[in-house]
Order: sequence, then structure tokens, then C-alpha cells
Amino acid sequence: MSLIEQYRKVRKLTETICSPLHTEDYVVQPIADVSPPKWHLGHTTWFFETLVLKPYLENYTEFDANFNFVFNSYYESLGARVIRTQRGNLSRPTVNEIYRYRVYVDEAMEVLLSKPVDDTVRTLITLGCNHEEQHQELLWTDIKYILGHNPLFPAYDTALPVQQGRVKEGWIAVKGGLHHIGYQGDGFCYDNELGRHQVYVQPCKIAASLVTNEAYLEFMQQGGYRQFEHWYAEGWDWVRNNQVEAPMYWYNIEGSWFHYTLQGLQPLALHEPVTHVSFYEAAAYAAWKGCRLPTEFEWEVAAAELDWGRRWEWTESAYLPYPGFARVAGPVGEYNGKFMVNQKVLRGASEFTSPGHSRPTYRNFFHPHLRWQLTGIRLAV
Repeated sequence: MSLIEQYRKVRKLTETICSPLHTEDYVVQPIADVSPPKWHLGHTTWFFETLVLKPYLENYTEFDANFNFVFNSYYESLGARVIRTQRGNLSRPTVNEIYRYRVYVDEAMEVLLSKPVDDTVRTLITLGCNHEEQHQELLWTDIKYILGHNPLFPAYDTALPVQQGRVKEGWIAVKGGLHHIGYQGDGFCYDNELGRHQVYVQPCKIAASLVTNEAYLEFMQQGGYRQFEHWYAEGWDWVRNNQVEAPMYWYNIEGSWFHYTLQGLQPLALHEPVTHVSFYEAAAYAAWKGCRLPTEFEWEVAAAELDWGRRWEWTESAYLPYPGFARVAGPVGEYNGKFMVNQKVLRGASEFTSPGHSRPTYRNFFHPHLRWQLTGIRLAV
């Protein structure tokens, strides 16, 4: 696939994800972690305008000088910005204006890519496409949060296919010894995957499949959320302070469990992998089972034999740099490195991950209390 074909495909998918939304759905921000869909549409466009078009397309005129302030996310080197918690207060620019912005930038990108580009520009555009694919997954989860916290539980799309559960029994043995970890190859990867190195891994076993809703329900029914001994101290404080009693989107209605899905409120699908759990919940469940969570290195060693890709899987590993990691100069250097503190690594992918955007070395990362992503649990012993 050519670079322009990749660009067009990625940009089209973003708008396809948003196509079932009503105008009012685009502007809601229920919590700080969830951005309004229209902000995602603008931010991913701003990325190409700011990092590619303005420096590399001759005579390019930016769409709106105020958009750098509106759509800059966290890039300190690119100037002031609207703070994250205020994105939902942006009634302007309008949804229609943001879609015009996307058309404007896409047309300029077509001009840029109508001629050969050098490796620097090609690398930035490839990063921009992967960046937008990350925001496509965030769009799915943010839209789900917005609609799933509407008291009417509206469906995003009732025609979406219902995923069928698949459970692979047993355990995968991980051979002890030295193993190579990190990305190797000529394709795209993020800088936090680079620095391939050897890690010593103790012999262990990893569950072939993810923990299901049915298995997690048993943990709940046997008092898992009321027994402090299964929890990290910080996790136990989180449970009590937030009165957590179940995964996000689970509702007990007249004695029966339901969960909110993009198809609306549905009876709990017992054989589906449990999702929308925090690291604290994942670790507590593992302890209750007499197990633990795998490290990210154990996971990567076993990945070829695991049934992965439906949930982001919490690991016991802190998000830290690989040996030799160094931030590059400029805004691209702010992409991953500055977040390497107080976060946990998740491995795998989810049903919301864009096609072609997953690989065994991918290192996702979130704070341990967060659970609005499609996060799941795999056990290790």
C-alpha cells in the first residue's frame, strides 16, 4: 500500500467510526479522560497540519490560527493549549467546521503527496497515520463512555455484530532463560518498543485464554470486592473511596446482571472476556485465584501461543524505558518517553484496535485505576 493510500484509508476510517453519531454526541466530555469526538477529529487533523504541512508544504496557509491552541494535546514544545478538562466546553469550533478542517488538510496532503517526499516527511506521515489509529481506538472507547453514561443507555449502532466468545483451555508453558524482547524488523513501531535486549525470565505458565465474565462474576459473588486481603493497599483505597462493586458498565437489575455495549444495554454475556477492569481489579482477581498477572516480558515470550487481540491485557510491569532509550529532539520526542512514570504496561490489542495496528511488541500504558479502555485479565503462575 502506498503512503497516500494508507493516509486515505486511515482518515476515512476515523469518519466512519463517527458516522452513527448525532451532533450532540460530538461535544460531550463526561470525565477528564474522555475527550469529545469532535476534539479527536480536530486533533488528528492538527497533527498533520502542524508537523507535516506547515513545515514541508510550500506556501501552505493554516486553516485557523486558533486551532493550535484548541487541538494541541500535550506538546509543550508546540505552545499553549486548552487544558484537557476543558475540551468539553468548546462549543466552537462547530462539528461542521471541524469536518471542513479535515477536508482542507486532506486536500493539502494530497498536494504534498502528489510528488515524492523524503524520508523525514515519510516518517512523520507514517507516525501521523499510526497516531490517528490510536485515536480511532480512543474514539470507540470515548463514544462508549459518553453513551454508556447517558441514563437512557442509547445504542451506538444496533446493527453491529455481536462478538462470539472463544475459550482456549489450559496453560502455556514459558521456558525459563534469556529471551530477546523488543521490536525487530523494518516496519513501523513506536520508540518505546525499540532497544531490543535480552531479559531473563523464570519458568512459568500463562493462561491460554482471558478471564471470562462468568469467572469474574464468581469472584464478585464470593465477596471479592469486600475482602481486603486480595487487594494492593492503593487498590483497596480506590475500591472503598469510589464504592466500586463491579466492572464498569455492569448493572444489577432486579437480581440479573446486564452490561452496556455499543448495541445498548444487554444481558451479561457470560462467556465473553471480562473487560473495563482496572489494574487493581485485575491484580485482586489474580490473587483471589491464587495466581498473578504476567510480566510484559513473559507475555511477549508466550505471545505466539496465546489467543490475544480481544482485550488489552494488564501486566504486572511498570512502564519503563528499554535499555538505551532516548527521547528525540522536538515534539515527536514527547510522544512516549515523558509518560514513563506511575503507569502499568498493557499488552495485546482489543476489538477496538484498528486493523494492522497491533503487534506482539506493542506497549500500551495506563494508570492503574483507569478502566474505560477494553482492558482484560490473563493469569499467570
